Amino acid sequence: MDLGLEGRVALVMGASQGIGRAIAAALAREGARVAIASRSAERLADAAAEIGERATPFVADAGDREQLAALPAQVADALGPIEILVANTGGPPFGGALDHDLDEWERAYRSLVLAPRILAGAVVPGMRERRWGRIVNVGSTSTREPIPGLNLSNSHRMAAVGFLKTLANEVAAGGITVNTVATGRFATERLADAGGSLEQAEEGARTEVPAARLGRPEEYGDLVAFLCSERAAYITGTVIPIDGGRLRSI
Repeated sequence: MDLGLEGRVALVMGASQGIGRAIAAALAREGARVAIASRSAERLADAAAEIGERATPFVADAGDREQLAALPAQVADALGPIEILVANTGGPPFGGALDHDLDEWERAYRSLVLAPRILAGAVVPGMRERRWGRIVNVGSTSTREPIPGLNLSNSHRMAAVGFLKTLANEVAAGGITVNTVATGRFATERLADAGGSLEQAEEGARTEVPAARLGRPEEYGDLVAFLCSERAAYITGTVIPIDGGRLRSI
């Protein structure tokens, strides 16, 4: 299937490892020129080497408002105007409702809510002019069913979804789609940290996930590549779970 992404310019945040890296690789395989961004220059270099010549690294911290505000112009100067934005900022610390101080709440808000807002504010005007654009937010199933021990994610990701749904409705007539992917259990370093090891997480998935396994980052990348494609032009304002059937709600 031709996804119509040849030559498109994409910015993928958190692309040095895990799900972000897999998304960047999927877009590059479809012919996009991908700006991969992360705090770690070393990991970015590894990701760029793996993805290939279609990947260009940019060091940026999603929690730094000034760096984020400057990033889209840097990408445009190097690759051209951003046509695809993947907002992926990783997960905040684990903990219950009252386990975090207010500084931690503010850091999570900057990462999960302000970062997508800053980046969208920078790229949407150009998308409107060209009457084409794709924005995908890497979210969590916590927006549908709050997850015990993940209060900061439960709280702030819902705010991000509210913003993105509002934005989706405002830009849909201009050929721009805005969607959130609700992430389930995937074989990543973060899940390994939460579960002790990937082996333990995989064992738990056999009984807790209807698909009886963890998701593979490559599968996530394929979904996002489709949402960014010409073929997905009528999909917008949605929250799409990718969780092996683990969500209990309909």
